[in-house]
Amino acid sequence: MTAEFAQSGGAKRLPLPGKPVPFFLEAGEGERAHLFDALITVLLSEDETAGQFGLFTYAAPKGDAIPTHSHADVHETFYLLSGRARVWIQDGDGETYEKLLKPGDFGYVPAGCLHTFRVEADDTKIMGASSGGFERFFGDAGTRTDSPELPHPPYVPSHEQLARAAREHRQEFRFDLRPLDG
Repeated sequence: MTAEFAQSGGAKRLPLPGKPVPFFLEAGEGERAHLFDALITVLLSEDETAGQFGLFTYAAPKGDAIPTHSHADVHETFYLLSGRARVWIQDGDGETYEKLLKPGDFGYVPAGCLHTFRVEADDTKIMGASSGGFERFFGDAGTRTDSPELPHPPYVPSHEQLARAAREHRQEFRFDLRPLDG
């Protein structure tokens, strides 16, 4: 996947080794992608962890909630590095959980749970860990970039591109369910 990443969307260098070997990244390095108004930077992929997990940062300005969705087999975390983000989760029994996360706060979404989040401050940066492979959803749904900046203008994928990435990463969107839009 790392070689594919470098060959599509204009990324010019391979910041990740593509196999489980020791390595370091300088601040801001990694595989970067723009999706809507966010900059996502993959720090570890399934390639470096033998398929076990991925690690990424998600930086975005204050904005609308992302569409409610679930991942069939992906566990996901939210650790706030800066700013604020409101996270909403619905478990398999229909019970809902909602929390405004601030720097140092953590949230966990088990596989199969519906969830969404909304960035509540312009300087928000979230560190996420997920089951291996999901970290590449952002590059597949968005556009890969060498830029360490937020996208200007936002990158809005076609419906087909977003649907293809969702299918590939076993993600189901629920556009009818907007719990944070009120």
